[in-house]
Amino acid sequence: MAAPGHGGSTQPLSEDDAEELLRCICFKTGPPRTVGVELEWLVHDRYLPQLPVDEARLDRAFAGLRGLALGSALTFEPGGQLELSSPPAASLMECIDSTAADLTTVRTALARSGLTLTGYGHDPWNPPRRLLREPRYDAMEACFDRTGPAGRSMMCSSASVQVCLDAGHEEPGPLGLGRRWQLAHLLGAVLVAAFANSPAGAGGPTGWRSTRQSLWAGLDPARALAPPTGAPPRDAWAAHVLDTPVMCIRAAEGPWPVPDGLTFRQWIRSGKPRPPTRADLEYHMTTLFPPVRPRGHLELRMIDAQPGEAGWMVPLAVTMALFDDPEAAETAYRTVKPLAETAGTRPAPRNPLWESAARNGLTDPELHGAAVSCFAVALEALPRLGASQAVQDAVAAFHDRHVLPGRCPADDFSLLSKETSS
Repeated sequence: MAAPGHGGSTQPLSEDDAEELLRCICFKTGPPRTVGVELEWLVHDRYLPQLPVDEARLDRAFAGLRGLALGSALTFEPGGQLELSSPPAASLMECIDSTAADLTTVRTALARSGLTLTGYGHDPWNPPRRLLREPRYDAMEACFDRTGPAGRSMMCSSASVQVCLDAGHEEPGPLGLGRRWQLAHLLGAVLVAAFANSPAGAGGPTGWRSTRQSLWAGLDPARALAPPTGAPPRDAWAAHVLDTPVMCIRAAEGPWPVPDGLTFRQWIRSGKPRPPTRADLEYHMTTLFPPVRPRGHLELRMIDAQPGEAGWMVPLAVTMALFDDPEAAETAYRTVKPLAETAGTRPAPRNPLWESAARNGLTDPELHGAAVSCFAVALEALPRLGASQAVQDAVAAFHDRHVLPGRCPADDFSLLSKETSS
């Protein structure tokens, strides 16, 4: 689901203007009516996924993809991951059907090059390798390198299923903005645990069921954090954006400067090295990676890429059911609300709840109990959302194979496995 466009004013931005813009553009309220999905995939050799794919071979294959007729936006991540971002859809099945058709087109084209899309949250075999050489990624790498190797692995070796949902009603209630914001940050840990699918890296186990989530938690001190709890969502997000350090300052020529510790608020107040504009603020927001990112809608970013051709449909269907069906949303909220005590006062993903979700998956008894309850109400809600029998069966199969026995896809993984999505 693409972010709404807001132009690119070149006029200097005041602090008050920045706060007002953030409150207005990041949470668009109204009845939940649309859904979208952003699917990131690792790209491997179809028969030897353990071996890195030659860069020239990837370039040729990707060049052939750019001319495909797709409804989704096709982009490429720094390490050669492929991303398909669906347009906003009016129903779950419209989103699934259109995205599945695009995936079939892309897979068919890649197969002609002997390549395939692989559904893991983190590359289990190959070390990070950056292929895109652009000022944005040069600056991002320099920024992340200040705090360790997690940034390079996140940029070049990770993949996810990101679910995009409307922000919700302005009014209180199970579909209200405030409730959905709180639900996202508690249910998010349950989704991490249930769909954890990245237990390995560089050819060996990492000690995490979701290595991908551990990487997000290991980034710089603020960029991947949720805002502090307790404040209204608009106020909390506006303050968080303005008080997070700027990753880089875009320049027309040459490398982009990477300031050390300069928050956007400080940049506005100092006006140096040049006054920031509205376009700079909008760009700054794209360099923040919290588990839930408001972009007019809510972008849930915590789910690992899933195995199999249709594995991605399960987290999409479950998440939409638990947010957009009023009865399921109310039950899910009551189910996950007690998890706030475990989470404590630290923001996600750097609190005990999210850390246990990433490390332990559904072997954590509290997260297991919440997952069992949430999947049960999701299964009840899917017919009300118009889910096809095939989608209902896929969710039920995941429920029986993983959720009920307290397992996640990471528990099925073997370094010797060659299972891919096609």
